Amino acid sequence: MRFFDVRTIKMIKNISADNKSWAILIFLSLVWGCSFILIKKAMVAFEPAQLACLRLTISAVAFTPFVLWHRKEIDWSKWMKFLAVGITGSGLPSFLFFIAQSQLSSSVAGLLNSLTPIWTLLIGIFIFRLNFERKKLLGVFIGFLGAASIVLLGSEDTIGGNPWFGIFVIIATICYGSSVNMVQAFFGQTKPIIISCVSFFLIGPPAMIYLALSDFSNTLMSNPQALQAFGAVAILSLFGTVLATILFYTLVQRTSAVFGSTVTYLMPAIAIFWGFIDGETISILHFAGMALILVGVYLTKK
Repeated sequence: MRFFDVRTIKMIKNISADNKSWAILIFLSLVWGCSFILIKKAMVAFEPAQLACLRLTISAVAFTPFVLWHRKEIDWSKWMKFLAVGITGSGLPSFLFFIAQSQLSSSVAGLLNSLTPIWTLLIGIFIFRLNFERKKLLGVFIGFLGAASIVLLGSEDTIGGNPWFGIFVIIATICYGSSVNMVQAFFGQTKPIIISCVSFFLIGPPAMIYLALSDFSNTLMSNPQALQAFGAVAILSLFGTVLATILFYTLVQRTSAVFGSTVTYLMPAIAIFWGFIDGETISILHFAGMALILVGVYLTKK
């Protein structure tokens, strides 16, 4: 006697797979939402450029085994395109976020980061000539209105420093949007793990050289807060970059790009939560700006 027929077994497997997808989504939201507070904690000992290069170095070293494992599958004739994806997807944003958070609270940085899907749409339309529905431009306008309200109306108390440094985060989201579109245009048939590992393999060496030529090692040995900063960047690199990148592409392959992008809606809440726990000022401006940005993102994806 069979207790389960074939359809029942398939249904159980689908439920299990769906639970795994949701688990990955929640984990990614937590990890990426925590990235901004980790950046803040890393700022206590090193300069922004050193921290950015340290993050890129750790990530590149961690990705190197994947390069070796997939070496026969890598098309090195596309190295310039891999490099472009690496620079826009991780290289420049690493510098921009550390610079921005030298004058911005982690919660505000997390809020402004939500503009990424909007820039992805705009760059896809105007540079990569993707088709679009005009009604989505309303979402773009609302999203930018939310970002502008945070940057232009924010005071030093509500922003955590100079509100104009929010522009660095906005530039970083432009980089993210460019990277996503380049991946879709140039690497549609390439495994996501290959895109990630080769990109970091190419942008890692310059970061390593910069660290070697700077006073990074002296600061690491002499500054009592250096180990805390190093630990924060290490966690950020291994979990927020390496593991999260692999899991995100796994999630997209298991479900869809639309489902994977849902992480955008959850990250700001995590960033605000950690900012509140760390004593940052959370005002009605934060929630109003977040609401406008997320409504804009929703409309662009509808």
